[in-house]
Amino acid sequence: MSLTRFFLSAWWVVFAASLQADDEALDAPSSDDDRILVTAEFRPVDLFDSAGSVSVIDATTARERQASHLESVLDLAPNVNYSAGASRGQFFQMRGVGERSEFVDPINPSVGLIIDGIDLTGLGGAATLVDLAQAEVLRGPQGTLNGANAMAGLINLVSVGPGTETSGYSEMRIGQRGLRQFEAALGGPATEQIGYRLAYGSSRSDGAQRNLFLGRNDTARIDEQTLRGRVSWQPHQRFRLELVGLLLDIDNGYDGFSLDNTRNTLSDEPGHDRQDTRALAARMTWEASPGLDIELALSGLSADLDYGFDVDWAFVGICEVFECLAPEYSAFDHYERSQGNRTADLRLLSRASPGHPAWVLGAYYRDQSQFLRREFTFLPAPFERDFDTVNRALYGQVDWPLAERWSVQTGLRYERRRARYEDSDSAAFRPSEGMWGGRFAVEYQPDAGPLWYGLVSRGYKAGGINSNSAVPGDLREFQTETLWNYELGIKGRVLNDRLDLRAALFWQDRRSIQTQQAILLPIEGSNCPCEFVQYTANATAGQSYGLETEANFRAGSRWFLFGSLGLMRSRFDDFENFSHAQADPVNGVPFEMDGRDLPHAPEYMFALGSILRLGAGWSLRAEIEGKDAFYFSSRHEVRSQSFTRVHARLAYQAGAWELALWGRNLGNEDVQVRGFGAFGNDPRKGYVQEPYVQFAEPRTIGLSVRYDL
Repeated sequence: MSLTRFFLSAWWVVFAASLQADDEALDAPSSDDDRILVTAEFRPVDLFDSAGSVSVIDATTARERQASHLESVLDLAPNVNYSAGASRGQFFQMRGVGERSEFVDPINPSVGLIIDGIDLTGLGGAATLVDLAQAEVLRGPQGTLNGANAMAGLINLVSVGPGTETSGYSEMRIGQRGLRQFEAALGGPATEQIGYRLAYGSSRSDGAQRNLFLGRNDTARIDEQTLRGRVSWQPHQRFRLELVGLLLDIDNGYDGFSLDNTRNTLSDEPGHDRQDTRALAARMTWEASPGLDIELALSGLSADLDYGFDVDWAFVGICEVFECLAPEYSAFDHYERSQGNRTADLRLLSRASPGHPAWVLGAYYRDQSQFLRREFTFLPAPFERDFDTVNRALYGQVDWPLAERWSVQTGLRYERRRARYEDSDSAAFRPSEGMWGGRFAVEYQPDAGPLWYGLVSRGYKAGGINSNSAVPGDLREFQTETLWNYELGIKGRVLNDRLDLRAALFWQDRRSIQTQQAILLPIEGSNCPCEFVQYTANATAGQSYGLETEANFRAGSRWFLFGSLGLMRSRFDDFENFSHAQADPVNGVPFEMDGRDLPHAPEYMFALGSILRLGAGWSLRAEIEGKDAFYFSSRHEVRSQSFTRVHARLAYQAGAWELALWGRNLGNEDVQVRGFGAFGNDPRKGYVQEPYVQFAEPRTIGLSVRYDL
């Protein structure tokens, strides 16, 4: 019997046994302490009281999965995927919508990333989970809430706040391949008016790649440090100030691809993936009157990124060691980026009262500057570009109680975006555009029973510029993309509050899809056609539809079961792709993509798990997760392999101490997180076109020790 089948059988045995749990535990209703608040909304709202498909991954889940980065927990959220192409899964997709990489061209991401009020959209490597309170995943357009950066959805990471009592922890983990992780946090009241929280985390490992040419096993190393400070100050009962400071120091290696599609590489110049980020956020809340609150949120960010990789994935002289069908080449690609980001968000919020409308009115400002310097072996000189954008928006939302059990929510946002682009190829653009988004939701809440809702929302994503001057002139600019989302859902607690259930049916209609494509051009003086001229273009349209459901079952005082399921179908509409690997642009013959799935849009993904309290301080957590195959890109037909992973954790707790033995990916599945298929890169095969893939973490077993204050 396979490990997966054994796990599924054991899981259902656990489920059946849990139904016989003691009646006293089953009859105990949930308390206010069980409420899950989603803080990404205009007001903190109970997860089960608002329209929309939302996943909340709490601190316990992240800790028991030994997750130091967001990529380690995202598979728990249905219809959410990610792409690597770097040391981490840094690019996110929701319901088949989202970017998969960033090289030269500036992009407006489809999925927003907010960490403690700091806008880190597009900087997915920064999503470390040190001292996490919860991760909130909001699927579908968040046009009213977050504008152009959240057409597909929003990820909101919230760290632990100061609190009213002194608390903290320290935890150390060790594992295979040199894994060494350490976290510590301490917080509480400093005075009657001031609270604080300090947290530090370090994650290091050798990585899972082995460089055979250099004789090293650390060319894909992980070396990440996070330092966070939070301060709250309440000098008056009607005024509160919260400050957050964040420092990130990331110095990861990158040696992700092998000519043989294994974890054994041959590169003589292993790459790197570094990030140095400094950020600060402030939120001021003033109760201006008994019925009105005024909030002002400010944030500033400065980030320096350094990314490079060995383009040929081989060493100089490979054809002297191996028999080659074509002459070899050698190249390195290096990207240095700097990004500055300032935001201001002013809101007027009515105080909620039964039977009366609750409204929000706000103004938003964002000023972002990006600088890129690219050094590529075959470029005669480094390429440099500046890309600055200014976004201004007005937005509002009103929740209308129509009757005792019915309510309507309406929201609208209008955003104006101005951009300035200049580069060392003497190109200059000054695009400006206006965009709008919003939502309309109807909710029905019976006196006893789950919430039913219907939702229509519209999101948008700004147009932009293709940087490479080799891109034909008529392809240099691309247009705004829009997305309409239609959703029906149910969420609530049933079976005497034993079962938490959320389910949503959705259909999304995209127009002028921005999709990354590439032209492969020969380089004069080189031995292979190895320059990718990547650009972004607008496909005609696309759609996706599916189901998202999540459930938590409190079976008894010692049993807890959980699971999620995402089902999705997606397609391009009327898209003739001349940049596809199977197209013939010379003769004007495109590759017809009408009806083909969108990239990174698996048709199913699932997660099942159980937590068993064994008594005498022992506990066991076991879970299984799986994902269907999906296309890596719209430029070729290469697909990932479907997979199923099993994780387990056995823990013993004695007072404030906890010792745990854990294993991730126990079946040692080769999970593919990035893939190419439109070129060949192996001189031994004459550069014949073939697939290349990057793998996620293999089986990892480790030990952790934790102490809670």
